[in-house]
Amino acid sequence: MSERSKDQDLAARAAAGDESAFHTLYREHVRPVYWIAHGILRSPADAEDVTQETFVTAWRKLPGLELSGESLLPWLATICRFQAANRVRRRRHEQAHTADAPDESIADTVDVEDQVITAALAERIADEIGTLSEIDREIFRLCASEGYAYQAAADELGVTAGAVRNRLSRVRSQLRGAVEEVRDA
Repeated sequence: MSERSKDQDLAARAAAGDESAFHTLYREHVRPVYWIAHGILRSPADAEDVTQETFVTAWRKLPGLELSGESLLPWLATICRFQAANRVRRRRHEQAHTADAPDESIADTVDVEDQVITAALAERIADEIGTLSEIDREIFRLCASEGYAYQAAADELGVTAGAVRNRLSRVRSQLRGAVEEVRDA
């Protein structure tokens, strides 16, 4: 029997009501979810709202989830895209029923091709992160997701700031390569 991935374990614990496990999932996936929302809505404020709505919905739906892959990100990306599309529809409805000028910051359409690319990109990034060593995943989480400075991450992990900087540079290069693969496909 194969071992469960970190996301599978955290999702199972969160589904059982473990708020700490859900908080960990949130920290690990909040940035990619935000950027998916921002890519659709083109508004930082709306992207923040949709990101929060995505995680509220995920918390409610986790007990019924059967995570088939190793990462929770594709599922969260799907929830995010639905939440963003609902927000676009709501805004259009509000605009149609007000005398105010239309809000130019809302996209005229939700481009299905962009959504498919965004989902594929999120899945590819999650897959690539899954190939990293434990220390590289932790460095990426601390620096890229939680905004730690090199020295703070080094102190947390018991390594040098130079090691954090070098490893993070390699991880970013690896992820850039994964992103380019999806965009070139």
